[in-house]
Amino acid sequence: MSKHTSGTPDICKTTVFHADIEKVWEAAATPKGIEAWFMPNNFTPQAGEEFTLHTPFGPTPCKVLEFDAPYKLVFAWGEDGWIVSFELKDLGDKTEFTLVHSGWGEPEDIVPGPGPDQTNEEIRNRMNNGWDSLVHEKLRKVVEE
Repeated sequence: MSKHTSGTPDICKTTVFHADIEKVWEAAATPKGIEAWFMPNNFTPQAGEEFTLHTPFGPTPCKVLEFDAPYKLVFAWGEDGWIVSFELKDLGDKTEFTLVHSGWGEPEDIVPGPGPDQTNEEIRNRMNNGWDSLVHEKLRKVVEE
């Protein structure tokens, strides 16, 4: 049984990087690292801290919910209940990285946004593709080169 309570499935991306856990953590959980592959931000690496992601649609408020270096970062993203987690597993000279984007509402619910209103399902599908390239291409390039 899946953990989410809505009918919209979580986004989950797992990959193994050819980089040690400290290098991957640096990219996943520091302001400079996050900006290199994701978005400009003023991230503060501490549970309870609020920060802003500067998205293409404008600034979005976020809050660090869990910070367990170098294994786990969880943050609330925006005001619609999204939760994003980065989980790292030390495999020696490699690191397993898992991203989970949860907190979706019902698939047919309309989410007002900066652009045209869309359903959770439409936004989730678009973000699913976005996370694919962010994790498998951009983050990989940052940590493996």
